[in-house]
Amino acid sequence: MRTETGSAPASSALAATFARTRALSEALVRPLSDADATIQSMDDASPAKWHLAHTTWFFETFVLRDHVPDYARFDERWPFLFNSYYEAEGQRHARARRGMLARPSLAEILAYRAHVTAALVDALPDLPDAARSLVLLGCNHEEQHQELLLTDILHHFSVNPLEPAVWQGAPKVPVAMPGPIGWITGATGLVHVGESTDSTNRSTNRLNDGFFFDCEGPRHQALLTPHAIADRTVTNGEWAAFIADGGYREPRHWLSDGWAWVRSEGIEAPLYWRQERGAWTRFGLDGRRPVDPAAAVTHVSLFEADAYASWAGARLPTEFEWEAAAAAFDANGGNQLDAAGPVEPRPSAEGPAFFGDVWEWTGSAFRPYPGFKAAEGAVGEYNGKFMSGQFVLRGSSCATPRGHSRASYRNFFYPHQRWQFTGVRLAKDL
Repeated sequence: MRTETGSAPASSALAATFARTRALSEALVRPLSDADATIQSMDDASPAKWHLAHTTWFFETFVLRDHVPDYARFDERWPFLFNSYYEAEGQRHARARRGMLARPSLAEILAYRAHVTAALVDALPDLPDAARSLVLLGCNHEEQHQELLLTDILHHFSVNPLEPAVWQGAPKVPVAMPGPIGWITGATGLVHVGESTDSTNRSTNRLNDGFFFDCEGPRHQALLTPHAIADRTVTNGEWAAFIADGGYREPRHWLSDGWAWVRSEGIEAPLYWRQERGAWTRFGLDGRRPVDPAAAVTHVSLFEADAYASWAGARLPTEFEWEAAAAAFDANGGNQLDAAGPVEPRPSAEGPAFFGDVWEWTGSAFRPYPGFKAAEGAVGEYNGKFMSGQFVLRGSSCATPRGHSRASYRNFFYPHQRWQFTGVRLAKDL
């Protein structure tokens, strides 16, 4: 949660970033009714209006409350509702019961957003550097919630027997099936990975005003052994072959925990897939449609990704193998989120890419880098407290706001989770 130089961004650039971020969140919920924005389909997901309010609470609490002396809260009762997991901020409404909050209404939460947005815009020119750095953190935090908002809406609507579409799907453009996976020979030996505030020792491929989260550093060396990494992600067509070959019926390619999960949950295919008249369909934000065999497979867990890699005679890359290879590619390219509208991985005729369409599972646990120290205060709870039992994903997805990610970015989820746009890139030893 720092900038690459350690200094706060200029207020004019920050104001533009803040305005763009706030506007996109509101555009994403425009097709939703109050009821749509209230429902919660599982404990891992949150209602759309909770995402809108929580990101606003973040700015109100850590910037306006703490750095603008005459600011008065919009409603003194709401911090209890919209704090997520910050123990330093006191008691909060239970995560699993966020869908019970019929009130405040979506209209009231949009009014709350307008109030906080106006107050922050007014205060921004006079904020100290520390507060402006928190505004940039808040913008990146809200971008994370924009992706969560989309994937949560998708899950909420998927459990409705009507399977409603949020947006009409984009016209399908025929794209040839990709050829066999090609292999990129990876770097060998000691490589530098991660981020640094030292301007003489930072990574390349800098985006988003030089921002990065604290878990992306400190920059350090990692040892890579001879390996190759795939030049593209696994497709739906390739995954269908895995299913047809008994991939979900035979335990030999599965981790023990993964096989137990498959059996206890009755897993037979990626999330949202269904077989109809002998063909696979999938549910998306554009409703139920045929599975596109040329598009990247998505909504698979680490367990599934690892089993597929074993079946394919390969393995998952480590996060440092992935980062070393991805540093040569444009983190701002590929199929990423630019505006409200259809969101789905799509086939591409372009060459190798490491960003867009799907987040890519790695075989690396989400643990701190050597020398990592969480920031002081409540914002120090942002990443460090979650470094247990989760695995790292790299890249970005079709639901990631463009410009949000970079080669060093460390997304992380538990190995059974798959409601995000998560996919697979293979690696192998040489």
